[in-house]
Amino acid sequence: MMISIAMDGPAGAGKSSLAKAAAKELGYIYVDTGALYRTLGYKALQNGLTIEAGETVDKMLAETSVDIRFVDGEQHVFLDGVDVNDKIRTPEVSMAASKISAIPAVRAFLLEKQREMARHHDVLMDGRDIGTVVLPNATVKIFITASPEERATRRYKELLEKGQQVEYKDVYDDMVKRDYEDSHRAIAPLKPAEDSVLFDTTGNTLEMSIPLLVNLIHERLAE
Repeated sequence: MMISIAMDGPAGAGKSSLAKAAAKELGYIYVDTGALYRTLGYKALQNGLTIEAGETVDKMLAETSVDIRFVDGEQHVFLDGVDVNDKIRTPEVSMAASKISAIPAVRAFLLEKQREMARHHDVLMDGRDIGTVVLPNATVKIFITASPEERATRRYKELLEKGQQVEYKDVYDDMVKRDYEDSHRAIAPLKPAEDSVLFDTTGNTLEMSIPLLVNLIHERLAE
């Protein structure tokens, strides 16, 4: 029987970095589900679609191929056969991902793809609704969080390191707005699963958090 670790939490909490590092330590496949929604949000933006208009997104999905491939051990997302990993991490794509993820057809489009991976591999999967919707029977469920100020600071530094010209206030405002949209959407809102354990990274560096998270997972697996 495959082992599945579900990790949820808000934007900027460190989910992806922590999940990737923990998966490597544990020898599991890391699945960044947020990248899938970002990819569809990116395509909608590229096509000039009004994301709230569900019918236009439905048509887009019918003409879209999204695949997860592992290149040198790292997850890459391919949109219609093209690697878009370096194009889907902007604030604009983040907001588009939040909006498009509220559309039922989009969630259905990606749901089976995510579950299929968990059926055939030991996975550590991160996102917004992994423990509540995607993998409700996950072996271990963890909800990763941090204060909005710290999450915005992390994202601000990350974007600057990538050469993007951004203002901290804009990043913070986008973070708060996305938190609200993710937690108040009608379909699969962001919230901790009832049987998840909270892991707060406020005040911790990535290097400090990784061993704490891995130890927590080992403890939960041993129960």
